[in-house]
Amino acid sequence: MLRILSLFTCVIVSSTAVHAGVQSKKMTYKHGDVDCHGFLAWDDSIDGARPGVLVVHEWWGLNDYARSRAEQLAELGYIALAADMYGEGKTAAHPQEAGQMAGKVRANVADWRKRATAALDVLKSHPQCDKTRLAVIGYCFGGSTALQLAFSGADIKAAVSFHGSLPTPTDAEVKQIKARILVCHGADDSFIPDASIKAFRDALDKGDAKYDFISYRGAKHSFTVPDADKHNNPGMKYDKAADEGSWKEMQALFRQTLKK
Repeated sequence: MLRILSLFTCVIVSSTAVHAGVQSKKMTYKHGDVDCHGFLAWDDSIDGARPGVLVVHEWWGLNDYARSRAEQLAELGYIALAADMYGEGKTAAHPQEAGQMAGKVRANVADWRKRATAALDVLKSHPQCDKTRLAVIGYCFGGSTALQLAFSGADIKAAVSFHGSLPTPTDAEVKQIKARILVCHGADDSFIPDASIKAFRDALDKGDAKYDFISYRGAKHSFTVPDADKHNNPGMKYDKAADEGSWKEMQALFRQTLKK
């Protein structure tokens, strides 16, 4: 449905309190021979297991922005793990470097999915995570990672892409999707070709997948990132209305699928 809007063993390294109730931990886990440094956030004033959400970063790597989203999810009552898809906590400061790092991961789709699955397994293993109620969200590169997890048949209830690229699944991949998919897209996003959008939606429609595609009028790439303008790229711009609107759509989907 298209809506146009006007707007597996982990080691705890350290623990800090974000504010009353919300706690966070830096974590190290393995994908093959690669050490990945994730970031876990949860509200310790909540008793028992609660739904878990995997957060996947933009092509810049696991930075403060991705960590802040994990903390926001913790405030909403979820346990959230911000994954490290590049390994060793690597981040990029320049688009060329970021593109190379993201491209290296994307080059091997099977391994890409396995690295995301390794992070999901770390989240599932936490005693405060209800592993029967899981979701994945991602931004830019992370949005396409969330979709790749859904295409892999991962046992997740929801997958949300914010201004992410849109890989086209095969017929077989569409059939194995278990998640409800939400794509939050900037209508003026020059980074995502119309042909990619059409191929993506045609594949999901053909396979009768459950998804929503919301296009925010006037929004460009990185519309959820407050400091997107710092890169001096005219194709990247924060949009407050689209940011807040897409976050509300995500919460509505989680209420439906995670049954909090």
